Amino acid sequence: MTKSQAESAVDAWFAGRGWKVFPFQRAVWKAALAGESGLLHANTGAGKTYAVWFAALLRGANRTRRQSSGLRVLWLTPMRALAADTQRSLETSAAELGAAYPDIFGSWSIGARTGDTGSAERARQSKSLPGALVTTPESLSLLLSHAGARDQFKHLDMVIIDEWHELLGSKRGVQVQLALARLRRWNPGLVVWGLSATMGNLDEARGVLLGASAADRGVLVEGDLKKQIVIDTLVPQNPSRFPWAGHLGLAMMQPVVDEIDQHGSTLVFTNTRPQAELWYQNLIEARPDWAGVVALHHGSLDREVREWVENGLKRGELKAVVCTASLDLGVDFLPVERVLQIGSAKGIARILQRAGRSGHAPGRVSRVTLVPTHSLELLEAAAVKRAVATHRIEARRPPNKPFDVLVQHLVTIALGGGFRDEELYEEVRSSWSYRELTREEWQWALDFVARGGQSLTTYPEYRRVLPDEAGVHRVPDATIGRRHRMSIGTIVSDAQMKVQYVSGGRIGTVEESFIGRMKPGDRFLFSGRILELVRVHEMTAFVKRSESSRGAVSRWSGAKVPLSAELAHAAREELKLASQGIYDGPEMRALVPLFEIQERWSALPSSDVLVVESMKSREGWHLFAYPFAGRSVHTGLASLLAYRVGRVMPSTFSVAVNDYGFELLAPEPVDWEAAFAAATGADVALFDTGNLLEDVLDSLNATQLSQQRFREVARIAGLVFQGYPGQHKSMRQVQASSSLFFEVFRKHDSGNLLLTQAEREVLEQELELTRLRDTLVELHGRRIAFREVKRATPFGFPLMVARFREKVSTEKLNDRVARMLRELEKAAAA
Repeated sequence: MTKSQAESAVDAWFAGRGWKVFPFQRAVWKAALAGESGLLHANTGAGKTYAVWFAALLRGANRTRRQSSGLRVLWLTPMRALAADTQRSLETSAAELGAAYPDIFGSWSIGARTGDTGSAERARQSKSLPGALVTTPESLSLLLSHAGARDQFKHLDMVIIDEWHELLGSKRGVQVQLALARLRRWNPGLVVWGLSATMGNLDEARGVLLGASAADRGVLVEGDLKKQIVIDTLVPQNPSRFPWAGHLGLAMMQPVVDEIDQHGSTLVFTNTRPQAELWYQNLIEARPDWAGVVALHHGSLDREVREWVENGLKRGELKAVVCTASLDLGVDFLPVERVLQIGSAKGIARILQRAGRSGHAPGRVSRVTLVPTHSLELLEAAAVKRAVATHRIEARRPPNKPFDVLVQHLVTIALGGGFRDEELYEEVRSSWSYRELTREEWQWALDFVARGGQSLTTYPEYRRVLPDEAGVHRVPDATIGRRHRMSIGTIVSDAQMKVQYVSGGRIGTVEESFIGRMKPGDRFLFSGRILELVRVHEMTAFVKRSESSRGAVSRWSGAKVPLSAELAHAAREELKLASQGIYDGPEMRALVPLFEIQERWSALPSSDVLVVESMKSREGWHLFAYPFAGRSVHTGLASLLAYRVGRVMPSTFSVAVNDYGFELLAPEPVDWEAAFAAATGADVALFDTGNLLEDVLDSLNATQLSQQRFREVARIAGLVFQGYPGQHKSMRQVQASSSLFFEVFRKHDSGNLLLTQAEREVLEQELELTRLRDTLVELHGRRIAFREVKRATPFGFPLMVARFREKVSTEKLNDRVARMLRELEKAAAA
């Protein structure tokens, strides 16, 4: 049983399927057999799974029988759908190799543990874990919280983190970092490999994966397969010259139907769950004969529904699936021929990821077709194609020292056998995100889990971790331990309510805040059906089918995805070419009528020119600016400029933003040109980065934003318990609890690091302060084209509609928009 025999067996397995082993796969096998860890970056569908899984099998072939029992391979995945698919793939290959070469590979038991795993299977795993376990970051943390965790992981040989780019920039990724630090302490020779298909900062990603002390020693393997990716666009026949967000939308239904009709199997991606629900319902209305072969898939649907869809795709039984990011990641659906993206995906990596769902095999072409929901998304489509052609892709940055995750981890490890102060401090610091953790910050975290910090010392339930007589920190109360295990996880959101028929049968989950606005008899669209709310009882919404053809659309948080910095940069480059009369590609040529009016009435923004427009209307005095820096940056930029201009010319402003620009509206006369001239002087520099943090905080209701962010921080840190099964607290109760902690800490514990973290996350994530600073520096170098306009320009009109949408009903909005469009088109024709 030598290495050459095992590799020859693997070669034969590949050859038996008519496949060849790629050089990058052999590179991973060689490195793993030498005990090296690393990151594998290769195109979607190139064979990354077999590269790392067969590396694990080859390492297993070299182990003695004495070492072969227990958990040997841990496979981490960010999504439940991906876990089920991965388990099937690993089982098939391991069983075939084991049957053909039993003396080399033996037999492998392979299991999965996610939120979908049943209680009976969990009970079996608590006694003995399988040889390979596919799980999620949350489930791994739960395993680490059990007293016998070290014994369960004592034979662990290899950890594989799938879709590392998806985890890297989130708190779930930090959770993985901390778990890996624990596993490495128990198994110093542990081999760790991450997989990624779409990432711009590969060296940093490898360093984060391998930890602070080993960041420079890991291997980076890049697959050099030339994957052909085709990106095209369904260009509307008559793009509007005055676009507004979503106005095309379902007007593109027939072209979408035609595309689906021409192919065997298509994935129709949307950015949000409400959008998926609408497109699914309208697709069935457009083609009733497709009922049963067109399906809906998103994360709030019941597990059985999701599995039915996934299996139908694999068997080639479904004509199309309307989906969200729930099918974004490496689920292998070979029959899928086409991918459609409804609306802009707002990021280059996201488009490439979704494109890879088609042609998901080496040598096959992946194709994604972009379906704009308003005219300016044609510009984004052209920008995506330019960015992909020049190999630009977004970087994923890891969070820096999130204290809520650290606090949760301390309680988890205290439950999982306990810890000693200095040992765990060094272990935590070996992870990338906490490599700069100071002793003072560590002591604060210890104090917080021991007695709740300065302000909660009188409450026993916050004495969660205390040292015993031997100096080992443990959880002293079994009730606290049970509550913590039920709260493990860093993906938190609005409380979820089950949706269930009164006659029986679960449908899925929906946010409590949505159901909370409804009364019995109200209707809503969910799971592709119009449902009528009958009653709400114990966090379950009981419903029945409605005969009505219309209903409210279920809403989930996170609906607005901002334009990425790389895609925004590419869009500005396209605009610069357009200003020179160069319209490259069908998307830009379709925008010529819009650009001509923009230039005739104002000017065309670009990477060199910031267009600023002023306008007077019955509403007041408007300022429009088009930095093309993304929604998040524009939110901070608009508030900052309003604050700085207001210091020169005091006024009250209404703000509207989108990915292309922002609008400031004042009820009193404002000489915007004079305001700009004054605000760019030495005293108050409009785009100055000096005092940026102070000015941003003063310009916004920073306390309110921080309080909202603190709800998440408090839940992750274990301050807010959401209730036992069947007795979940309502979202209102959770909000009240977190708000109380927020106020107590502000008044009595102002140095609380959870407060500081909430403020930092508002600045870094919601307002993207670093990107805002970079944008201000860039704006210093742009020429300002100031224009007084008589009416809304093609770029200004969508900002006005965005502001209207916040104030009026959909029906009134449509009437108002239609009236404005008639007036603008009349003026454009003059």
